[in-house]
Amino acid sequence: MSEEILIIVTISLIIFASPLIGKVLKLPTVTVEIILGAIAAYFAFITEHAILQLAANLGFLYLMFLAGLEVDLKKIVNITPTLFRRSIYYNVILFSLSTLISLYFDLGKVFIVILPLISIGLLAALKKEYGDVEWIRLAIIVGLIGEIVSIFALTAVSAALEFGVNYEFYKAMVLFVAFLISMFVFYKLFHNLIWWYPEIKNYLMPENDHQEQDIRISMAIFFLMIAVMMALHLKVAFGAFIAGMFITTFFEEHNKQLPHKLEHFGFGWLVPIFFISVGASFEIEALLNIELVKKALLIVLAMVGIRIIGSALFIKELGYNKFFMLGLSHSMPITLLIAVTTLAYNNYSITQEYYYAFILAAILEVLIVMILIRVLATLIKNKEVVK
Repeated sequence: MSEEILIIVTISLIIFASPLIGKVLKLPTVTVEIILGAIAAYFAFITEHAILQLAANLGFLYLMFLAGLEVDLKKIVNITPTLFRRSIYYNVILFSLSTLISLYFDLGKVFIVILPLISIGLLAALKKEYGDVEWIRLAIIVGLIGEIVSIFALTAVSAALEFGVNYEFYKAMVLFVAFLISMFVFYKLFHNLIWWYPEIKNYLMPENDHQEQDIRISMAIFFLMIAVMMALHLKVAFGAFIAGMFITTFFEEHNKQLPHKLEHFGFGWLVPIFFISVGASFEIEALLNIELVKKALLIVLAMVGIRIIGSALFIKELGYNKFFMLGLSHSMPITLLIAVTTLAYNNYSITQEYYYAFILAAILEVLIVMILIRVLATLIKNKEVVK
């Protein structure tokens, strides 16, 4: 069997088997995909290949696109000023504590950005399991703002890693700010246009759609934003994120099924290839390195710790018995964590040992935090029943 065929067959089997194994082991599918990718690479079923790398890169961009789908600008605009301020303060606390930890342990500047990362992707899984409870609703709103801050930080770090802090870096950041301003202007113009001419939405995404026009226009926006970022020499991942935000903000109310269709398309095909490739880049023998495991556990402790401290800002809204649930729910940024870590490793900003430690930490975070949330949610529910 040729190398290409073996890789294709292996990836196909992992994509098919991962959700089934995840249900049995009660683990997120993402975690299973990474683990199976590592096992497949250990037995040489998956090896480095240009086509696999291309598919993995496209999967990563689509993952950032799906992250953008989680952000509805209208919801952020409509939150109360008090909650918005506290959400900003929450992020300030995370980055401040991350800075202190990074400087104290001499970890390097890139850790300042990595430790506070927030991604609300797994909050959907929590919502399915625990329902639309108060702490999850608040975690989603605060997480939306945190995810935007994380993406901005990712873009800035990407420019710094690629160019260094020099003229090219400042040029990239000026272009980035100009791009954001132009996107804001375009947002206002398009918002006013569809307010005056609501039939535009029906024209772009007809109700009786037999040509999958909604998917076609979504993919057109996705690739156009990537092309714009490439032309501006900015991080293409941010373009993918902006494309997702645009679709959710303007078309979710018109076509409520669209985000779900795009998620099913991505998580059923492209995105798993990215996570499998991440697992394939991890050497299982590294688990025998006690220092590596210790580093991974310390990363988990640091990331969970700073979020629980920051979530104390929301004691007024959630009470002393639930505020920490918000911090725990933000402690599983597995997608962004792996994305930024991969970026830092490829730019030689972190060593291979720390790269492995972060991948292991990303997996351990999901396992540890999911168990903690389940135990604490049960205790909270029992106390409420007694009352």
